[in-house]
Amino acid sequence: MTAPPKMTPMLRQYLEIKEDYPNEILFYRMGDFYEMFFEDAEVASKILGITLTSRNNKADTARIPMCGVPYHAAQNYLAKLVKAGERVAICEQTEDPSQAKGIVRREVIRVVTPGVTTDDQILEDNENCYVCALSRSSGESTPQWGFSFLDLSTGEFLAGEESDGALVPEQIIDHLTRMRPAELLVNEGQQDELAKLIEAATLHLPQLCITPRSADLFHVKEANHDLVDHFKVINLDGFGCGSMRQGIVAAGVLLDYARETQKSDIGHIEKLIPLNRDSVLLIDDASRRNLELTRTIIGNSREGSLLSVLDKTRTPMGGRLLQNYLLQP
Repeated sequence: MTAPPKMTPMLRQYLEIKEDYPNEILFYRMGDFYEMFFEDAEVASKILGITLTSRNNKADTARIPMCGVPYHAAQNYLAKLVKAGERVAICEQTEDPSQAKGIVRREVIRVVTPGVTTDDQILEDNENCYVCALSRSSGESTPQWGFSFLDLSTGEFLAGEESDGALVPEQIIDHLTRMRPAELLVNEGQQDELAKLIEAATLHLPQLCITPRSADLFHVKEANHDLVDHFKVINLDGFGCGSMRQGIVAAGVLLDYARETQKSDIGHIEKLIPLNRDSVLLIDDASRRNLELTRTIIGNSREGSLLSVLDKTRTPMGGRLLQNYLLQP
């Protein structure tokens, strides 16, 4: 029978922190390195192409897999993991080791995901990096669907909803393929109901990261209160979103997610913009692809598309605006 691994104070602290972040790869700061252990180390070593070692002696039967990356080069490795669809929790030393009594205190200071990041090495200069939340009402003959998009790097925050019966799933897919979010938040209590839509979304967007969120977050009253409190307003009517019940739910879920992952001020998110299909020319996904508006059919490359020919903008902001004009004229 294999003996359990020896639990040092450091490993106990690691496991206590990891318990709060079961779905993330934990970057655990130790001196000049971020270390990863157990399954995190096995997954990360394959993606990053680094050596998987063990913290134990070779004679130990219960070996603990581990790997690490240098602190000064962490951004390069972080970008590889996130682009591979992984979520990474950054755990830093929060006290001076020379002043610590016992094990150095550590805390997760930020969670980086495919859709929630501000790192330059992950972001594309001329493209938005959206995270999307999807909400669907329950117990109604004609369900209301809400959706919201957030680009954390720019603070752009959009919300909308659809209720056109059987056409709604197609309309939601149209929004997703046009906005191309890197991550989609869904109600974990509705995953079975949303299975077909999620399957269609990942078929169109193979790199889309699906993140289930607690069903307790998908309530209009709490979401509305959170948004009103964040924007320091009496209601959301001034943004043109006051009547969007499910759109408000989706936006509230996104705001909560941004706050949870960043663990810092998100005051640069200053307004909520209604996303209304009636205000733009609708170009379906097949037409966008065949016209090669922003991506080529062969290679899915920006270079060679209509956007690359027209783009004479001088700033990343201008490039993103031009792309939005092409997709939503």
